[in-house]
Amino acid sequence: MIPRRLFPILYGFGAACAFAIPLAEQQVLGDINNSGTEAQSSRHLSGRFLHITDFHLDSHYKSGASVDRGCHRGKGPAGSLGAEGSACDSPLALVDETFRWMEKNLKGEIDFVLWTGDSARHDNDEKIPRTASEIIDLNKVLATKFIDLFQDQGATRGVSIPIIPTIGNNDIMPHNIFKEGPNRWTRKFTQVWAKFIPEHQWHTFEEGGWFSAEVIPNKLAAISLNTMYFYESNSAVDGCAAKSEPGFEHMEWLQIQLEILRERKMKAILIGHVPPARAGSKQNWDETCWQKYTLFLNRFRDVVVGSVYGHMNIDHFMLQDSHDVDILAVGEKPPNNPDLLVQSRTSYLTGLREDWAELPSPPGDMSTYSFPNGWASASDEAVDSLGRVLGKKERKFLKKIGGPWAERYSVSLVSPSVVPNYFPTLRIVEYNISGLEGVTTWADTPYSHDSYDAIDWGSDSDEVGQQKKKKKKKGKKKKGKGKKKPHFKAPDDPSPTAPPGPAYSNQALTWLSYAQYFANLTDIYDSTAESSESTLGSEETESRSLDLYQLEYDTRDDKIYEMEDLTVRSYFKLAKRISKNNPGKDDMVTTNGDETSETKEKKQKNRVWRTFLDRAFVGFLTDDELDDIKE
Repeated sequence: MIPRRLFPILYGFGAACAFAIPLAEQQVLGDINNSGTEAQSSRHLSGRFLHITDFHLDSHYKSGASVDRGCHRGKGPAGSLGAEGSACDSPLALVDETFRWMEKNLKGEIDFVLWTGDSARHDNDEKIPRTASEIIDLNKVLATKFIDLFQDQGATRGVSIPIIPTIGNNDIMPHNIFKEGPNRWTRKFTQVWAKFIPEHQWHTFEEGGWFSAEVIPNKLAAISLNTMYFYESNSAVDGCAAKSEPGFEHMEWLQIQLEILRERKMKAILIGHVPPARAGSKQNWDETCWQKYTLFLNRFRDVVVGSVYGHMNIDHFMLQDSHDVDILAVGEKPPNNPDLLVQSRTSYLTGLREDWAELPSPPGDMSTYSFPNGWASASDEAVDSLGRVLGKKERKFLKKIGGPWAERYSVSLVSPSVVPNYFPTLRIVEYNISGLEGVTTWADTPYSHDSYDAIDWGSDSDEVGQQKKKKKKKGKKKKGKGKKKPHFKAPDDPSPTAPPGPAYSNQALTWLSYAQYFANLTDIYDSTAESSESTLGSEETESRSLDLYQLEYDTRDDKIYEMEDLTVRSYFKLAKRISKNNPGKDDMVTTNGDETSETKEKKQKNRVWRTFLDRAFVGFLTDDELDDIKE
C-alpha cells in the first residue's frame, strides 16, 4: 500500500466536492441548496454568520516535504491539504478547498463573515524569510477569494454580505511588533480591505487599524479591534493606561463607539485576533487593557452581544469577571510567557478549569440547576418572575453572580484555526432573528463608494503620517517605572430599567448555538490512499470528489454540553460543570488509568472536562493522550 502521507491528494476536485453531512440537516434555517440568485427584494436574514480564523497561507508549501523543514523542502509526510498536527502552515490547496466548501454550503445561507486575522504564513524558515510584500500579497489572495465567493452584481456594494477582517500578529513584520499608526501596515490594509471597511472609516482604520461596520443596518455592528495594541508581546507599545499610548486611544474610541450604539439602540459584536486570555501566570493582553475591556463588557452589557477571537488555535471560551476590575489599582504582574505554545496549552486549559472551580456555586448540583428567568421586581424578592419561591441560599448565589442573568460576567469565544496545527476548522453561529424578518439587509443599503485609487496614501515608511498625530512625550518610561495612576472616567451602567441584553437573555440577536466543522485530514489521507491504490491509473480517480469539512459538534443538540443557548449564564453553567472534580453520575466517564504489570486501572473522570479538552484540540488527541492530562 502507498504510504498515506506520501500519496498526493487529488487536488482540484472543484465544485464536485460533496458534503457528507448536508448543512441543512444541522441547521433548519432555509434551503442549503439555494443558489443565492434570488431577486433583490427577496433578500432576508438567515440568522447565521461564519467565524473563520488563522488561514496562515503559505505559497512555499510542498506536498511530500518534511514537517521539520516547514513543509518547504526535503522528504516527509506533508499531505497535499496540509500536515495535521505540525507547525507547518496551510497550502493553497487547503485554502482553495475551504472556499469551495463554503461556496457549496454557505453561500446565500449566512449574513456576514467574521475573519479574525493571521492570514499570512509564519516567519519560521530562515532559508525563506518573509517580506512585507509577501504578507500583503497573501492577504490580497484571501480578500479576493472572499470577494469572488460573495460577489453579487445586484448588491449595492458588489458583494452580498459584509466581511469583517482584523489584523493578526503574523500579518505584520516583524511579527508581533505593531507601531503607533498611521504606519505602512494600516495604510496597506486599508487598501487591501477597501471593500470590507466602510468608506467613512478608512481614515479611522489608517490611523489605528480598527473600525466599526454595520452588518445589519441600524440593528447590529461589528467592531474590529486592533488587538496588537493590547498584546503583551508587542514591545512597541505599552498598554492602555497612558494617554500617549495607542492602546489608550483605542479604548477611548471603543467606549465612544459603544456609547453611540447604545444611543442608537443598536447592538455590537466585538472581534479581534489575540484573545484576552488570562489564567494563572499566562496572560495575552497587558493588564491595563484587560481591565478596561472587562469593564466595558460589563458596563455595556446591554449593547455587546458577544465577542470572538482566534490566534490560539484551540477551541475554548473564557469568562471575564467584572469583580476583578480595579482600573486605578492595576499593578505590574510578574513576567510571563504570553505566547501559549503547544506544550503549554494543556496547562493553560487546566488553569482555566482551576479558575472556574472558584466561581460561586449554586445550591445543589450545577448539572441540574435551573436559572430563574428574572425577578418578580427589582427589589430583593424571594419569588422569581415565574412565581417560584427562591430559598435563602439561591438568593445569595444569584446576588454573587450578578442576578439571575449572571451579569457579573462576560464571555469571549476562541475558535480553532484553518491552519492544521490540529485539524482545519471553521464555525457557523446561529443567532435569534425574531422581529428582524423585514429589516433592510446590508446588501440593499444605499452606498456611495468613491474612487479609492484617487486617494494619496503616502509612502510605506512608518514615519510618513506620524505628523498628523501629536508627538509622543520624549523619554518614554519603561513598564512599571514611575507610572502615575491613570485618570479614567468609567462609562455608565445600563439604565436601571433596561432589560438584560442579548448576551444574557434570549431575544433578538442572541447567539443561540454554533456548529463546528472540521476537516479530519488523517481520515481523508487514509481513505484517499486506499481508494486510489485500488483504482491506480483509472480515469475515475481524476473525478473523485472530496468531502472536506464535516460536522464535529453542534451545541444545538449536543448531549455533553447541554447548552440551551450561548448566553453568559449558559457558559457559566458549563464552566462550573467542567470544573467539578466529583461531578454527578451523569457527568462521569470511565477511562483507563495508570498501566500496571497485569491490567489497566479504571478511573472515573469528569466527561464534560474530557470533552472540553477533546474539542479544544479539535479531536486530534488520542484517548491515551487525553487520559494523561491532569484531572
